[in-house]
Amino acid sequence: MLGLVVALLAGGSSAGADPVPTQPPTDLHTCTLPAPPLWYDYADGSVPFWKLFAKPGLIAAVPNLGLPAEIRALGGDTVYFDPHLKGRVGLPSAPADPSLIDARAQKFFIYVENSTHCSNPVIAENELYGANLASPWTPTNAQYRANVLRFLQRLNELGGQPWLLVNSAPYIAGDAGDWWRSVGQVAGIVREVYFPAPLLYKQGPILGSRTIRTAFRNGILGFTKAGIPTSKLGLFLGFQTTKGQGGREGLEPATSWFETVKLQALAAKQVAKEMHINSIWSWGWAEYKTTPGEIDPDKARAACVYLWARNPSFCDGPAVAGKGFDRSRVEGQLSLPANVRCAISGVGSVTWSAIRPLQALTGDAELAFSTAYGRALEAHAVRVSPADVLAAERLIIALHFGGSRSAYIAAIVGAKTSLAAARGAIADELRRTRLEQAIPVAAPTASSITDFLQTYADEPVRLVQTASAATWLGGHKRGYAIAASAPPSVMNLPAGRWSQAWTATGSVRVRPLGPPTTLGAVSSAQTLASIKATLVAQARDERYPAWIAAKQSSSFRDAVCWRDELPALGEADLTEYLPFLQLSS
Repeated sequence: MLGLVVALLAGGSSAGADPVPTQPPTDLHTCTLPAPPLWYDYADGSVPFWKLFAKPGLIAAVPNLGLPAEIRALGGDTVYFDPHLKGRVGLPSAPADPSLIDARAQKFFIYVENSTHCSNPVIAENELYGANLASPWTPTNAQYRANVLRFLQRLNELGGQPWLLVNSAPYIAGDAGDWWRSVGQVAGIVREVYFPAPLLYKQGPILGSRTIRTAFRNGILGFTKAGIPTSKLGLFLGFQTTKGQGGREGLEPATSWFETVKLQALAAKQVAKEMHINSIWSWGWAEYKTTPGEIDPDKARAACVYLWARNPSFCDGPAVAGKGFDRSRVEGQLSLPANVRCAISGVGSVTWSAIRPLQALTGDAELAFSTAYGRALEAHAVRVSPADVLAAERLIIALHFGGSRSAYIAAIVGAKTSLAAARGAIADELRRTRLEQAIPVAAPTASSITDFLQTYADEPVRLVQTASAATWLGGHKRGYAIAASAPPSVMNLPAGRWSQAWTATGSVRVRPLGPPTTLGAVSSAQTLASIKATLVAQARDERYPAWIAAKQSSSFRDAVCWRDELPALGEADLTEYLPFLQLSS
């Protein structure tokens, strides 16, 4: 999913010239912020609705001197946002003179102290260039990286809490990995992950939310793989409106955009809780006169929706968004009951308690998950009653255990499973047989019929009559039953008498008209219809794994699963683990 993400961050702001204060403010003090995850929202004079972020419980990231005091006076907290990192350390192709870095950091830090009035200010540094460049680096890029690291180190030495913004996946091998770990010692890292709103809206709340959460997780994992703890990591969300930079991207109506804003806030909240990251930052609220695409009358309402999605007490998002806005803060979110691993819309749930016995049987957690998921889809598609399962169980005991139920129970115990698990496997067989009837397959070819006659010449067959047309007789009431496709009991029924033969699709009355013989001993013309029916049944059985995998795949769009972990496609045939449960002789 990360390939769908646009990760671009504009570098400008309405901040003024370089720092001018030469001394810290007289009321400099240690500032305290709430416990993580912390939410920081960009605000300066280019944000017409900056007062929306100036209230208790909110933290504004501001790039100047004057506005922070006004925000704090209204009850908000402030940190510093530095849009001029490249002016302080240079670029990968043109690094600054390294002898200037310490002095620049010292001068800048005094400015930050005067902006925040904190002796331990949080400082967002926008942004690192060339995060994905592989090492060994060019001499200029190596110097640029050294400059960035030294600038962060100096801010940290002065008492600051710097955060480095990163707009692409990091290269973490070799010397590059060492550099990232050094950064992690003195600063936090914020991964910018932006989305085109039209894509998210088209995907809807379930798939769209999964797309966002997956991208957020991948953004964080790119750094944890380098050894950076999640407590030193954050996410940066973008709500800019200039086309081509990720954000609104022209999505209309405004309520559609607001829906994607809501989903991003909720996804960030979930991933922050799940991965224990430090912070979530937002950007894109500014309306620069020099960038017409950023002047959007809907931004203020989008910001309100963003705050409301985080905490309804911050702003009345639904009222501001207007008619047509989806007020749900639950749909598509990972708010699953404790025992539910997946909730499939319109189908039902896959529970952890349903997965555990399958894992014990197969020894494979992923296979057990896939099997339980497939079972939920099958159970929704076709009903198998407890009476059906018990009837099949009686047949199994007769076929494989000489009618001894105690021997059957002993086999279950020997397989280290339970009667409930065995009956679950029987139900799977019944559902599969019934579902296979609807799978379209091509008619058998002449060559396949010839191959069958040659391969199965010794297969038991028996001339029978049925009270109603039977699929295993090719839709006829009279013909040769082939053991491979006929009801399992047919070959053992008394000749000349009507008996009830159980099948997975229902019982049928059968009267054998003679003793069993072999396929090769009967004219092919007499067995042709049954051979075709058998080949069709075999083809459907062969196609079933692909069929259920396709059903699983199509259901994923409407599935909400624990941590967005979807099952692998396919499922286990449990009779491979419990062969004595096969519904055949």
